[in-house]
Amino acid sequence: MMQLNRTTSNTAKKSPERIMQFGGGNFLRAFVDWMFDILNKQTDFDGSIVVIKPTQRGDYIELKEQEGLFHVALDGVRKGSLVSEVTLVESISRVIQPYTQWEEYLELAQNPDMRFIISNTTEAGIKFSVSDTIEKKPPHEFPAKLTIWLHHRFQHFNGQKDKGCIILPCELIEQNGDVLKSTILQYASHWELGTEFIHWIEEANYFCNTLVDRIVSGYPDERSKEILKEIGYHDSLLVAGEDYHSWIIQGEDIVQTELPFSKTNLNVQFVEDSTDYREMKVRILNGAHTAMVPIGYLSGLRTVKEVMDDTLVSTFINDLLSQEIGPTLKNFPKDVVDEFIHETLDRFRNPTLKHFLISISLNSTSKFVARLLPTLKDCIKNNRQLPKRIVFALSCLFRFYQGTYNNENIALNDNPEALESFSKHWKSHQNESITYLQMVSYLLRDTTIWGENLDTINGLSEAITENLRAIEKHGIATVIKQITDLKSLV
Repeated sequence: MMQLNRTTSNTAKKSPERIMQFGGGNFLRAFVDWMFDILNKQTDFDGSIVVIKPTQRGDYIELKEQEGLFHVALDGVRKGSLVSEVTLVESISRVIQPYTQWEEYLELAQNPDMRFIISNTTEAGIKFSVSDTIEKKPPHEFPAKLTIWLHHRFQHFNGQKDKGCIILPCELIEQNGDVLKSTILQYASHWELGTEFIHWIEEANYFCNTLVDRIVSGYPDERSKEILKEIGYHDSLLVAGEDYHSWIIQGEDIVQTELPFSKTNLNVQFVEDSTDYREMKVRILNGAHTAMVPIGYLSGLRTVKEVMDDTLVSTFINDLLSQEIGPTLKNFPKDVVDEFIHETLDRFRNPTLKHFLISISLNSTSKFVARLLPTLKDCIKNNRQLPKRIVFALSCLFRFYQGTYNNENIALNDNPEALESFSKHWKSHQNESITYLQMVSYLLRDTTIWGENLDTINGLSEAITENLRAIEKHGIATVIKQITDLKSLV
């Protein structure tokens, strides 16, 4: 079997580099890069992607070895029929690791064709850090890196307005384009880069609020031999996902003009306001994902499909969506919300996707803040009581972040501050230095984790403590049964 590269696959031609992309993980490759590949093949867009490694660790070695090539395997239902297709994606031209290729990263800003900037640095990725300085090569935070790149472009082209960029962040935070723009302006002001640069950021660049939607499960271990035999190449970056996809983009008319998605069959919508779409998608689909990770994992389940096949846990997730999350979505008719919930659960049941819970668990604390905390607050406001299922999901997250369960280590992956805080307080509790309630209260007060003091929410620390004690004493299944309406299990 041949190693996949541009020579063996006879795909030597590369389009002009027009897109800079922060991140090269499974989702971006199976969503954005796949879309731009279709845009290149079906329209006259003609642009390739330069992938920027946003963090210091790793170097996207496989992506370099395969010269930007990889296959995407998609399965699902399209217009009532099962579809299964494997596509060779050719849209990535090269990879730059700014921690070792800083000058090459800055040189990219001098490319007159560079126009689009994509990012997916998780919910924790778009933030300002006072410790980042312009002298660092590179600074730590993604917006700081982008600010320096944009400033270099501004200087190189003498502030020409037509050398601004269209920025499409894919992070699942509210008004992601506005937040990224605000953060860049904060760096520009903090670093005293001048009013002319600030005006150029505001007038020559287009920061779009976007909403992305596709379940991407990663490398399909169980089906890989079959797929690799079909394509005839060894592809270590083969990535599987569902056929369903949606990209909602809120931006000015020029964005739609320059991105001719309307000439394809891709499900890309340009809207005047993405707020309501985002709220429904993030609260339902992403909220369910974030809740099921610690609950499912502590229940001995390892994939989304296993969660949906488990009657007890799947019923819990269904009730979470229909009884707690769905009723908070006031800007859509109930039948629309119910249909989206139904479609979401069907997507979770896709038998071809092996979506590991541990993969979804990346940065679970910031995901809880973005995906479930607003719903929890709305439930309290609307019902004047804590939503027991969301609180239980948070309780399980606390237990998950102890780092071990049933004598097995859990591969936690979150920002160091969050992991350190959980580790410190769990150890203090285990050493009997603090009580269960004190541990929970200390963690809820940690604003570096939650962005605010959650211990001010009446009864929350007591409810989490009660759940943790019940899990320890009776086991997670028993507690879920107590929370779940057992009639729905009959």
